[in-house]
Order: sequence, then structure tokens, then C-alpha cells
Amino acid sequence: MSASSDALDVLSTWRDLPRVQQPTWPDEGHRAEVSARLRSAPPLVFAGEVDQLRDRVAAAARGEAFVLMGGDCAETFADSTADRIRNKIRTILQMSAVLTYGASMPVIKMGRMAGQFAKPRSSDTETVDGVTLPTYRGDAVNGFAFTEESRRPDPERLWKMYTTSSSTLNLLRAFTTGGFADLREVHAWNQGFISGHGYDRYERIAHDIDKAVRFMAACGYDFEALRQVEFYAAHEALLLDYEEALTRIDSRTGEIYDCSGHFLWIGERTRQLDGAHVAFLSTVNNPIGVKLGPDASVDDALRLIDRLDPDRVPGRLMFVARMGAAKVRDRLPALVQGVRDAGAQVAWVTDPMHGNTITSSNGYKTRRFEDILDEVTGFFEVHRALGTVPAGLHMELTGDDVTEVLGGSGEIDEIGLERRYETLVDPRLNHQQSLELAFLVAEMLGTD
Repeated sequence: MSASSDALDVLSTWRDLPRVQQPTWPDEGHRAEVSARLRSAPPLVFAGEVDQLRDRVAAAARGEAFVLMGGDCAETFADSTADRIRNKIRTILQMSAVLTYGASMPVIKMGRMAGQFAKPRSSDTETVDGVTLPTYRGDAVNGFAFTEESRRPDPERLWKMYTTSSSTLNLLRAFTTGGFADLREVHAWNQGFISGHGYDRYERIAHDIDKAVRFMAACGYDFEALRQVEFYAAHEALLLDYEEALTRIDSRTGEIYDCSGHFLWIGERTRQLDGAHVAFLSTVNNPIGVKLGPDASVDDALRLIDRLDPDRVPGRLMFVARMGAAKVRDRLPALVQGVRDAGAQVAWVTDPMHGNTITSSNGYKTRRFEDILDEVTGFFEVHRALGTVPAGLHMELTGDDVTEVLGGSGEIDEIGLERRYETLVDPRLNHQQSLELAFLVAEMLGTD
């Protein structure tokens, strides 16, 4: 795969459009030099993998598969270690096993991994004790430490994002093809989960899965086929300098692919119809997601479909609803109905995280597990009432035992947040909360 000069001319048209949430690089020459290095580097993913995922997303939109997308709100270079990557993959595999049983259909596994190193922010600057510095935009742009040197945007971090993403993908592929993802192992992990305090209510589902696994073994099923799983990398296509530099032309078809990840999404803050992000992603052949908040209108949704998926390609487009528990039942129905009545088939996925952020009395940015669950429940209720397809979950989670989200059977309270609050941006479900949510969603899927 390569990138021709003609194709690059098409891709770079975003530079002439209004752009938001982009860093101001202090040295444009340095930025251009890093971009040149990225353009000559090997792709991180390949066209065939991307095409396969598009087929899978099309199946989810038809109700023949279910999407599970999860991972850090923002990856960091320091935490991109083998242990932490393994823990995230393990958590998603465990959730997937439970959801597969509950939904009685394949689960499409995607990690917010190998590229989720930048985040949009509500302000360009941050002031502490009278000192104003650029806001932290993720490790791909600047450092978290509140110093002038750390907060200065550094284009060299784009190269660090590429090399760290490459290492992450190497581990991801090794874990998901080398036996780590064996269904029998994943099921054993889940058996360990339900033995913990407060989780015995999920014993019935785990017992039923155990019976199914033992039945397959008794029938002589070849479990070698289940030692490997498909696992895709997803991130928000926020930093357009990076995304453009990682685009390649497929030598087989001449199509343009953003080879920074299999699946890319446009955020609520960057989905302007006349903006740079929509323009750029309209040119690449990846499956694309768009976050839609409570203020999104039917007209917004239909115009985004026309802009990003004019040919109505199955699996091309996913709408990720992030309404908030208090608004999902009021605001989502009109959007889903409007898209359905227009004849467009997008995959509807819920992001129950971003609309439910609060500040605790002791000053922590957090979320309540009960609100997250309530938004998921409302999402399913809306689709059930309209006869449409709830196609998946988009979660901010970690495989570690952090204390960033209130509640769950572990009963994390506000004082508990002080115990192990590690995120640099948004609060994540920990390992136990993630699995608990999977069991609860499996119960919902089992009733459909």
C-alpha cells in the first residue's frame, strides 16, 4: 500500500476548511518533517482487515452481530505496557464471551487502542494558581505535567504515537492469535469473577455458558477454531496531521484507507458538516463512526449520512449515541426513527459514558455505574419500541482495578475514588465493573 501524490492532494483539502480541536504546533517545519516520516512508514493496519470489519459492522446493523468497543479514554505512553494491554484485551474478551451467549450472535471486538492518544478538550488553556498554560490534549500532543515545557505541543509525539501503536498492535495480534483468547480460558476467567463478593447473581448465566462449553466438548467440537479471535483497533480520528500521514492507497483497488486503525470515529465536538474532520473522513474507505449528543437533530444525522456515506455502503457508518441517562429516552427516538424512515441502515451503538460525567463532592471527575447502566437500558428500550436494532456498546474501560466510577457491586463511594484514581482525562469502568455491565447487558439481550 502506498500514497500517490494525486491522492494526497485530495486528502489535504481538509486544510482549507474550518478545523477545531487541533494543536498549534510551534514549529510547522518540524511538524512537516514528522509527517514525512509517517508517510514513509509501514501501515499499522491493512485494507483487507478494514474491509473485513466493514462486513462485520454491516452484520451488526442488520441485527446479525453485536459490537463491543472498549478501552481507555486516552491511552498514555507510560501505560502502554504488556501487562496493561493484556488486561484490557482480557476484559474485552471476557465481556465478549458473556455478550455472545446473551445475544446468541457473534460479538465484534474492538479496542479503543493503538491510536487513542489524543482527546478533545473544552478549553485551549488551563489556569492554575494564576499561571495559564496550554491544556493537556493527550500524550500525542503534549505532557500532563503542568509546566511550560511539558505543555508545549511537540510534533515528535506524533511519531511516538505511531511507534507505540505499532507495539500495541503487535501484542494485540499475538494475544488474540496465540491461544490467550481460547474460549475455555476466557470462560474460566469469568468463573473466577462470579465467585467474588456481590457477583453471585450472575451465576446462572455463567453456569449456562459452562454447560454450553461442556456440551460442545462432549460433541467433539474442535476448540482449535476458538483459540483465535478477530480483534480490531479503533480510535477517534482527532489529529488530522497524523491521520493524513497514515493514509495509503490499496494497490489492488486504488481505494484510499486510513491505515492508523481499522475503525475511526468523529467526535461530538468535531462533526461539523463543513468542517475538516468530516471532509477528511469522507475520503477514506474505513468504516466510520460519528458521536451524536442530545442536541443532534434528524437533519444533522441525515446530512452526515449523505456526506460520509453517499453510496449507502453496508457497514460504512455507525452512529454512536451519547445522550446521558436523563435524556436518552426523550432525544434518541426521533433520531433513530428519522434515519430509519429515510431508508438508511447505520449501526446504532450506545456510548453511555460521556453524557453521564459528574464531579464528586471531593473534586473528582467521575460517573455513576447506575447512570451508565440506565443509559444502556434506555438505549435498548428505544430500539425495542421502534423495532430497530441496538447494535452495540462503546465503553471507556480498563482492565485494571482502578477506582474512578462510583457504584457497582464493588460499591465504590466518593472516598473510594481517592484509593486508585489514575485516569488523566475521563473516568473509566474498572475490570470488575466492566464484567458486571456485560452480565447485565447479557440479561437484556436474552429477553429480546
